[in-house]
Amino acid sequence: MYAFTNGVIYTANEVLYGKAVIVDGDKISAVVSEQDLPEGIERIDLNGNNLTAGFIDLQLNGCGGVMFNEDISVKTLEIMQETNLRSGTTSYLPTFITSPDEGMKQAVSVMREYLGKYKNQALGLHLEGPYLSVEKKGVHRPEYIREISPEMKAFLCDNADVITKLTLAAENPTAQYIPEFVKKGIIVSIGHSNATYDVAKKAFGNGASFATHLHNAMSPISSGRDMGVVGAVLDTDIYTGIIVDGLHVNFANVKIDKKVKGEKLCIVTDATAAAGADIDSFMFVGKKVYVSNGKCYDENGALGGASITMIESVKNAVKEVGIPLDETLRMCNYYPAKAIGVDDKLGSIEVGKIANLTVFTHDFKVIGTAVNGEWQVN
Repeated sequence: MYAFTNGVIYTANEVLYGKAVIVDGDKISAVVSEQDLPEGIERIDLNGNNLTAGFIDLQLNGCGGVMFNEDISVKTLEIMQETNLRSGTTSYLPTFITSPDEGMKQAVSVMREYLGKYKNQALGLHLEGPYLSVEKKGVHRPEYIREISPEMKAFLCDNADVITKLTLAAENPTAQYIPEFVKKGIIVSIGHSNATYDVAKKAFGNGASFATHLHNAMSPISSGRDMGVVGAVLDTDIYTGIIVDGLHVNFANVKIDKKVKGEKLCIVTDATAAAGADIDSFMFVGKKVYVSNGKCYDENGALGGASITMIESVKNAVKEVGIPLDETLRMCNYYPAKAIGVDDKLGSIEVGKIANLTVFTHDFKVIGTAVNGEWQVN
C-alpha cells in the first residue's frame, strides 16, 4: 500500500489539489485529503506534477523498433508494452493489419497466450483488415484485401473473446455480417473505406460503433452533396479515433472534429516501430517504410502509420489544437475505456478501479507509470 501525494490529480471527472491517491495491491483504494493519510503509509511525492489514469491507445501497430505484423509473438507485445510505459500508455490494443488467414490465426493465438499471462495491459486484438477497400488501402497490401470466407467468419466469431475490435470497409461484402460480429462482442469499426455516406450510415445502423483514424483512408466530405465516410462519422453518435501528429490530420480539422464529436473522439497513435525508437526505416507487411522528421511513408509516399507517442499527442492536442488538458486526458484514457467497454475498471481515477496510472510534468514528460498498482519510474 502506498499513496501518491503533492500532485495535481486528473480523475476524469474533476481536477483535485491537496488530495492523495492510495493504491492497495492492484487497485485504487481511496482518494483522500493529504492530512487524512494513515500514519506510516509509504508516500510517493509527485513534486507538483500531474497524475492521471494511464493512457489507453486503441490503435498501435508497433513501437520500440518492433511491429506485431512482422514478429507475431508474445515477446513483441512485451516490448510494445515496455515502450508504451515510457510515454504514459499503460493499456493498448495491439493492431494487426491485412495479412493472409494464417497470420490472422497466429495473431489471435498469440493474443490469447498474452492475455493469459498479463492483465489490464494489452486489452485484446484489433484486426485492421483485411476486409477493406482497395481504393483506400493506405499501406495495406492490395493482394491480401478480400471478402471474408465462411471459415474465417466462424473463426473470428469463435475467438471473439480475444478480438476486441475489427476494422472493415462499409462497402466490403463482409459488412453484411456486422450484426453477427457485434452479437459475439466484437466492436466493429469502419475504416479504409471508400463508401458513400448512405452505405457508411447503414453500417453504423447495423451495429458498427467505431471509426478507424478519422479522415485517413476514408472517403471525405468532398462537396456540400457528397459527404462520404467522414460525413457519416461526424453525423453519427459513434466513437472514432484520430491521430494528432499534424501529419495525418490538420490540427484545424481536429479542432472541428472535437466540436462535433465531443466525448466520442479518442486520441490514437496508429504508431509503428518508429515510435519510441531511433530508426530510419522498418519493414511493414513486406514493404519498406521510411522514417523522416517523424513521418512514416512507403516508396509511393503513402503514409505508413505514425511515429508519435501518446504523451506527444497530448502535448499537440493542448498546444496546437487548444483542447484543455483535462479534456485532452479524457480523450486518452476515459473515452477510449468507454469505447471498448472497460470503463468499469480502467480509464479514470476512482475507488475500486485498477491502479493503471501515469505521472507527467507540466512540460509533457512522463516521470513514471503504475500498472496493476506496480509503480515504475522512467
